[in-house]
Amino acid sequence: MTDPLAEMVGVLAPGVPMSKVVSGSGSWRVDRLEQGNPFYCVVLEGSADLWVQGRPPITLQEGDFVLIPAAFAFTMSSAQDTDRNEETRWTITMLEGETRHGDPHGPADVRLLIGHFVFGSPDRNLLVSLLPQLLHIRGEQRLSMLVRLITDEARTDRPAREMILARLLEVLLVEALRSAAAEAAPQGIVRGLADPRLALAIRRLHQDPARPWTVEQMAKEAALSRSAFFNRFRQKVGVAPMDYLTSWRMALARNLLRSGQAGLQEIAERVGYGSASAFSTAFTRLVGVPPSRFAEQAAVNRLSAAAA
Repeated sequence: MTDPLAEMVGVLAPGVPMSKVVSGSGSWRVDRLEQGNPFYCVVLEGSADLWVQGRPPITLQEGDFVLIPAAFAFTMSSAQDTDRNEETRWTITMLEGETRHGDPHGPADVRLLIGHFVFGSPDRNLLVSLLPQLLHIRGEQRLSMLVRLITDEARTDRPAREMILARLLEVLLVEALRSAAAEAAPQGIVRGLADPRLALAIRRLHQDPARPWTVEQMAKEAALSRSAFFNRFRQKVGVAPMDYLTSWRMALARNLLRSGQAGLQEIAERVGYGSASAFSTAFTRLVGVPPSRFAEQAAVNRLSAAAA
């Protein structure tokens, strides 16, 4: 059966990671204000405090894993920091094999593996909005192992490095999402798939996106009334059912347009539109440019990449 979570991560096309070891000693603090790029972190030893914009603080412990699919402004600091020593608080020192925050001469109170990566899909904002904004997972050794593999691969220049990294990042994302306590997850696809009734409908949407779906038909797949299905879907996934379907159809359409292997009429039929004109109208409304222009720019990008 179709796996919506795996499909979504595949379409996001994660890649080009930056990974490093970071340690902290004494009083230290890091404020990250830029937003958009995914961020992940594994606590190798010790503890630290994490504040993510709009959320209560989290004390991270050894073995914890954190994933922020689209990083909001956040702060990380020494755990339960009461020392206001400004001299070391903002100090950053490059030590052998790691970046030190705080006292460059003292023992490390915490050591972390952190990384940033990018989503190659132009639909990243649309799809990331369906993922939990923050995942904090405790005691999952598989995630720590994956991060170590990614860090090791990112530091080498071996053959097929980019392909290996892309696959490892896909596995990391899927493993993190399915390791989350799904019922307690924020609104999004993870919480939707944790609901047995909604999961049936979501899987059918992904299995047959070209079908002329209505909310009534989706509700029937979930064995719910139309109103109960609509309200439950919106409460748990965070968007209305038809908005979710349209977003997924447009993500698939962009992938097909970028590949250059199908014409507008074929793409329209494959994503559930009866004509190229109906598809073009829907695509332009959601994406902002006609599909023909999107395809032309994708062709230019392919030629540029081939010539590089």
